[in-house]
Amino acid sequence: MERERIFSGQWLCVGHQSQIAGGGEYFVQDVAGESLVFLRNQPGEVRGFYNVCRHRGTRLCEEQSGQFRETIQCPYHAWTYGLDGRLVGAPQMDQVEGFDKTEHSLQAVRLALWEGFIFVNLAENPSAFETFFAPLIGKFTPWNLPKLRSARRIAYDVRANWKLIFENYSECYHCPLVHPALSKLTPYDSAENDLCDGPFLGGFMPITKGRSLTMSGHACALPVGDIQSEEQHRVFYYSIFPNMLLSLHPDYVLVHQLWAQSPDRTLILCDWFFHPDAFDRPDFHPEDAVAFWDMTNRQDWHVCELSQQGIASRAYQPGPYSPRESIPAAWDREYLRALGELKRT
Repeated sequence: MERERIFSGQWLCVGHQSQIAGGGEYFVQDVAGESLVFLRNQPGEVRGFYNVCRHRGTRLCEEQSGQFRETIQCPYHAWTYGLDGRLVGAPQMDQVEGFDKTEHSLQAVRLALWEGFIFVNLAENPSAFETFFAPLIGKFTPWNLPKLRSARRIAYDVRANWKLIFENYSECYHCPLVHPALSKLTPYDSAENDLCDGPFLGGFMPITKGRSLTMSGHACALPVGDIQSEEQHRVFYYSIFPNMLLSLHPDYVLVHQLWAQSPDRTLILCDWFFHPDAFDRPDFHPEDAVAFWDMTNRQDWHVCELSQQGIASRAYQPGPYSPRESIPAAWDREYLRALGELKRT
C-alpha cells in the first residue's frame, strides 16, 4: 500500500542537479521498485527515463553513475537512444515492415526541479508540483541551494522502518540522553516551528552564539548564502514528505534521502552541501561537519533500531505523544492522509 499510494504517487527527491553538472552525466536511482536514469542532455536539460530498453526490456545502465558520450546503447542488441530519449539506432529493424523509431523512445518520467533538487513522481496523473510545493517556493532562497555542491555522501543501511526515521528527526525530546554533544550546541527545548501541518514540517533551533554544529564548534566553511543576521545563529530542520530531510546551517546544508527497502530496513543517503567557492579556500574543513553529523546520525539510527526491535513485540502498544512531539504527531497525520485513511481539511 505504501509503495502504491506514497512512493509511486508522491513527489520524491532523487538527488541534486550538481550530481549531473555536465552534459551526458547520469545517475541511477531505484524508486518504488523501478530503476530510473537521470541525466543532463547536451542542451543542459535534466531528464529522467525508465532504465529499460524498448526492445527486450534489458537494463540499459548497470553502473550507478557515469557519463554518456552522445547516446545510450543497450548492451543486448545495441538499440541506441539519444540523450533526449529518442531511438536513433536499431540494427536491422529497417527490414521490419511498418517499424517506426519515433514509436519506441525511452519511457520518460515526470520531473520537477526545486532549489536545485530533482524530484520525480511515478503517478499517472500526479499533483501539479508547483501547487503541491507552494508553501516552500522561495522559502530557502538565502541558502543558495541550487548552487551548492556535495563534499561527502555517506550511505547508511538502517535496520528500522522508514517512518521511525522521520519521527526521530522531527523531535528533540530524545536529545539530552541520545545526543549530549548536540545538546551542548543547541538547546533541546528551544525549537520554534513555522510549518506545523501537512507534507512539510519543521522550524528552527538556536545555535549557541559564535558556535557551529561541528566537532570543533567552529564554522567549517564559507557561509552558504546571504543569510540574515538573526538566522546566522540558527539551524533549520524540515521534513519534506515522503523521503527528504533538509537541515540548513549557516555554513553547510545537510540532506537525507530515505529509501524504504523493507518493513524493517531503510537506506539513507546523507549529503553535506557547501558553497562552491568554499572548496578551494584554506578555511574549508568539511570533515568537521561530516564527523559531527555522522556521530549524531549513528546515535539516531541506533535508537531507531531499538524502536524497531521493540515494536515487534506482542507487548507493544503505542504510547501517548509528549508535549515535545507535536511535529511527529503532525507527520503521522500526513502519513494517514497519504494512505487515504484520514481526510484532508
